[in-house]
Amino acid sequence: MRVSRRPSIGVSSGAALFAAACLMAGAAAPAAGGPSRQDPHSRALAAGYKAAFVCSGVFDAGQTPKQIAADDLEGIYAQYQELVGSLPEAEVDRVKHVVSVAFDHTLPPRISAWRPGLGCTELPIGAGPEMVSMLPRLRAARPPGDMDARPWPDGDIGASSAATPPAALSEVVAKLFDGHTYGAGTKTTAVIVIRDGKILAERYRAGYDLHTPQRTWSVAKSITATVIGRAVQLGLMKVDAPANIPEWKHPGDPRAAITLATLMHMNSGLWTNGPGNRTDEVYLGGGSVTQWATAMPLEAAPGTRFWYSNDDALLAARSVRATLGDGQAAIDFPFTELFWRIGMFHTTPETDWQGNYVLSSQVWTTARDIARMALLYLNDGVWNGQRLLPPGWSKFVATPGAAQPPKGAGYGAFFWLYGPDQGLPQGTYLMNGNRGQYVFIVPAKNVIIVRRGFDADNGGNFDIARYGRDILAALK
Repeated sequence: MRVSRRPSIGVSSGAALFAAACLMAGAAAPAAGGPSRQDPHSRALAAGYKAAFVCSGVFDAGQTPKQIAADDLEGIYAQYQELVGSLPEAEVDRVKHVVSVAFDHTLPPRISAWRPGLGCTELPIGAGPEMVSMLPRLRAARPPGDMDARPWPDGDIGASSAATPPAALSEVVAKLFDGHTYGAGTKTTAVIVIRDGKILAERYRAGYDLHTPQRTWSVAKSITATVIGRAVQLGLMKVDAPANIPEWKHPGDPRAAITLATLMHMNSGLWTNGPGNRTDEVYLGGGSVTQWATAMPLEAAPGTRFWYSNDDALLAARSVRATLGDGQAAIDFPFTELFWRIGMFHTTPETDWQGNYVLSSQVWTTARDIARMALLYLNDGVWNGQRLLPPGWSKFVATPGAAQPPKGAGYGAFFWLYGPDQGLPQGTYLMNGNRGQYVFIVPAKNVIIVRRGFDADNGGNFDIARYGRDILAALK
């Protein structure tokens, strides 16, 4: 999909794209041979994987270790699957809200610690439990009252428009759960179909319901775009201005010219240490965003190459934090200015140990909460009569950047772009995440389609476009 006309909030045109340099989402591959069980650092990363997912699964999602082992710890990054299985069982301290996984007799276990609102944070490799007390906390006061008792979409009362969905729609939704119609071995956990703001169909796998969150994976990048949009609406940031990265402020640093929009379009030109959509040292190693993402040098001129990279999303979120002063205001901002204003009370964005949101992947949210965010986009950034996002922001995120993927879907500003080339209406845009997280926004039909799952990591089995086409056909 390609759109030539840009909204006024967009960015100026860049040079021709370097198609051969593109790394599409899901293209990551393990290093040759993969890590061995004897590699100490790989064992530390695998232990971090296990500690992080058990912690979030237990304390964010209220699941049992058995459920977590079957879903979050199966079908994972190929080079860690065996290692994770070989490690000792995670130790869960439900009083202190800490999970630890032993991996080496000379170092403390890998530790992931939970706090209300901010979920679980991994401590750096080698850190002991005394560091837990130093982790950032959410200080903002949650609005009073039972938010779930409010009418949909602010809450969950009266969400459906009918007792049962149309028969054709029910048939398609049922097929999503059979594990083969839309891809062999796919595992769907939740589906919601919304038209004109009303839920027409909603179904969950056994063990899941409307209040069960899952990790968003890269759907979090679209959440990042929304947090940025809120900051732009408040006059705090401009997407065409250089990103506010303090670590790039040294005189002469060539990265200082990279704009926020260029990061959002995955056009930064920054080098990545390995596949662009893998950030193991932050996700699994307990490294900080400021330690890793800000250290990457330029590899191509900004705006000339599309390269799908977690670092670009981490840097965009870093820019928001720096703009807000790197303090408590930055921690509270997503909640007070976005989530709680649109009823996203079951969403947990997680941070690194220094308080940087890991908004490229590490958010836990429900199918309904992410549907609320999609509805904000369908409403052009307005919620209950209040403008939360700038006029035209929905068009901005759904407009291609200067450099595009060489084939398949296009890319806007932390959203994927679909359309007639995929058999979908012009202007369709998606939040996409690993392991089967998809949120369709179809302005032409005033429709939102949410699908959550536990497909195998980067398996590519789920037929996204066919699923969207079948749902829309069932709504005719």
